[in-house]
This record gives sequence, C-alpha cells and structure tokens, in this order.
Amino acid sequence: MAAASPEERPADAGRAGRYGEALFRPEAPGEGERIDHAALVYDPLTRQRLRALGVGPGWRCLEVGAGTGTVARWLAEEAGVDEVVALDRDTSRLAPLAGPRLRVLTDDLTRLDDEAELGSFHLVHARFVLMHLPERRALVDRLAKRLRPGGYLVLSDAADVPDPADARSAYRRTLDAMWRTLSETIGTDVAAVLDYPHTLRAAGLAEVAAELVCPPLTPGSPLAAFWRETWQRMRTDLLAPGRLEPVVFDEALAYLDSPGLAELGPGMLTAWGRRPAPRA
Repeated sequence: MAAASPEERPADAGRAGRYGEALFRPEAPGEGERIDHAALVYDPLTRQRLRALGVGPGWRCLEVGAGTGTVARWLAEEAGVDEVVALDRDTSRLAPLAGPRLRVLTDDLTRLDDEAELGSFHLVHARFVLMHLPERRALVDRLAKRLRPGGYLVLSDAADVPDPADARSAYRRTLDAMWRTLSETIGTDVAAVLDYPHTLRAAGLAEVAAELVCPPLTPGSPLAAFWRETWQRMRTDLLAPGRLEPVVFDEALAYLDSPGLAELGPGMLTAWGRRPAPRA
C-alpha cells in the first residue's frame, strides 16, 4: 500500500518550525562538518545516479538545498555541465564556490515560482530537502515545471528500514525518538518518502524509477559520525519529557562507536522521472 500523502496524513506542520531554524541552524558550530560527514557517504551514490542519467556537458542544472555545495561543485567542475544554479536559504558556505559555471542563489524553494528569470533545466536535484517540508506534492509539481522537455527531476531523502525484531534496543529507541522529534519540531515526514515514485508520476513525469541504498554503518565511519553529531545536536529535544531517557540516549551514542555496532542504518531512497518531450 502506498504511503498516505501529506494531505491525507495528520500534520504537525501548522505548529512546526523549519529546518535551519527550530533545529540545525546553519551558523551553529560544527554544522558544516555534520553536513559534510553525510556528503562523504551519500555523494558517491548521487554522482553514480546522475552519471547514469547522462549528466554532463550541455546540461543546465538546479541544485535545490545545496548545503555546503559538494554536489553543485561536482556538477560544475567534474561532470562539466554548462551551468549549475545552487539554491539555498543560507548560502554562506556556497558563496566561495561561485564562478562562471556555478551561480549561487539565496532563496526559498517555496518561492521558486517568483524566480521568473531562473529559466528551465535539464536536471533538477534535491537531496534531504523535501522530507523536511510540508506540501511536498505541490513542491514536486513546482520543480517538475522547471524541467526542459527530456529533463530529469531527481529526489533523494531518508528512508528508515527498522528491524521488527529489535524494537527496544537503545539504538532503535533513539532512532525512533529522532524521527518523532523531527516530525513534531520541523514537520519531517520520512513515511512520505516511500511514495516519491507515485508523486513523480502524478507530476506528469515519465520513465519513473527508484532505488534504496543503505550504506554500511560501522564504528568510526563518516556515517556513524553523522548520526552521532545529529543526535547530539538534538539532545535537548530528544530528552524532552515523554521522548527518551538520558541513560538510553547515552547508551545509543556509545553503541555508535562500539566494535559491537551491528545495524542496518537508515537508507537513502532516490526517485527520478523525466519530463516527456512534446508530441509531434
């Protein structure tokens, strides 16, 4: 059964804050490093998928929620596309990357329709962005309209793969508390991510497909560092009454660095679709 759409699911969005405001403020010490730990893990997967779709010279690309710019820089410098527009609400880490092929745009995805001069793209890519925003179907429609005929919309977000036999470990309880806290504080909805292929089809895209990759979660790895730093940054919210006990939280943190770590960590679901060419 397909996951319910955000419109069909009870929402906390009306009282939630926003990513980068209620949680994960970009100016917080170490926030750039936390994002870059994730980039070390997920950039190779993103590059592989975009290469498979043919990205390269002649392409014009929109990188939504560009963060520290690792994907935008790769598109401009290694993939050799003609132009990358790196869009984010906070572009303090993107500004130094600006150049002839990389344009930095400080704006909000929810106001993208106001950027009439932005034009259209062969590729629109967003990673770990839409899962944190309400009205995802409307946003996907908006992004799809920015595609040139034959262009691709590529969406990547987190997808949890829980072990049904392990519901009470400190690791599982902390991960569950994290998803619940993200939902309650900034409106994150990982359940909706599983519906992305249907969302892309509903936006009128063709050749829709998806893949789920769970990178290895091993002690001392960038992925373990990313989750440790994410949980530490969320500590106050995670330990709010009714969510998680401090002893469980501390045990989960220690487990991430333990030689005994043995988990299938959350994966990244990537879905893509192509704007059909006009019929002759």
